[in-house]
Amino acid sequence: MTAEGVDTTRLRVGIIGSGRVGCVLGAALRRVGHHIIAVSGRSDLSRVRAEALLPGVPMVSPDELARECELLIIAVPDDAIGGVVADIQDSLRMGQYVMHVSGRHGLEILDPVRQCGAVPLAIHPVMTFTGTSVDLDRLDNCPFAVTADPLAAPVASALVIEMGGDPVPVDEGSRVLYHAALAHGANHLITLVSQTLELLRMAGVTQAEKLSAPLLQAALDNALRSGDGALTGPLARGDVATVTDHLDALWADAPEIAPTYLALARATTDRALGEGLVDASAHARLVAALIEISDDPAMLGDGA
Repeated sequence: MTAEGVDTTRLRVGIIGSGRVGCVLGAALRRVGHHIIAVSGRSDLSRVRAEALLPGVPMVSPDELARECELLIIAVPDDAIGGVVADIQDSLRMGQYVMHVSGRHGLEILDPVRQCGAVPLAIHPVMTFTGTSVDLDRLDNCPFAVTADPLAAPVASALVIEMGGDPVPVDEGSRVLYHAALAHGANHLITLVSQTLELLRMAGVTQAEKLSAPLLQAALDNALRSGDGALTGPLARGDVATVTDHLDALWADAPEIAPTYLALARATTDRALGEGLVDASAHARLVAALIEISDDPAMLGDGA
């Protein structure tokens, strides 16, 4: 596969941002024969990570990287991508591939790359990273969101497959919603689980993780298989008194967690109604109870 004469079978790859993601993807490309010529990073931790995952690869400036590589990977935080592109724009040349790994952004943020004749790619691995060799195994069959121009899409997909992943096309206009969905699920799941463990410890459970793991793992598996149909518990049964008791206890013992329970209980109640698990009468009673016990009823709306 080529674009402007560049052979994608064995690319000279440079990585700006030797954080958790950049070095792992570089190591994944290196193990299939691509040449990681250099990386760029600022912190001491970046240097340690680069030495561990990409031994023998030098650290150079972003400008030097941009001049020497055929595939430039930008693996920096979302808000920093635009500044990096502006800084290295004058060092790019016709036919290079410039790829970022942001979930939130598509190709628009790489518009300056087009002006140089380079080929923009937006490739986001749907995975959490530790920045260690453990992540390499996790890339096997890992989905990657791919946004690319039609002529460059085969190259983007080939790179993902070489890293062990599964390319999934995501439209340019849907990137923010796509990323919001993943952040809502993965990041907020961690908060939810952490709050669960905290409440169990407050209740005197000494092995909170051991107690909750089977239930939480089964709930996630059931949700992925059945969606709202997997709902169980007091909200799905319309048990108003139980939910009220929960909130009384939370406001008394864990007031910082109570608003989370309230917000999720209201959302869960609505989804239980939509799934037909509770009828309109039970839904109305649940909503009224949630509003009544809230310290700030306006937070939940009018219950309509």
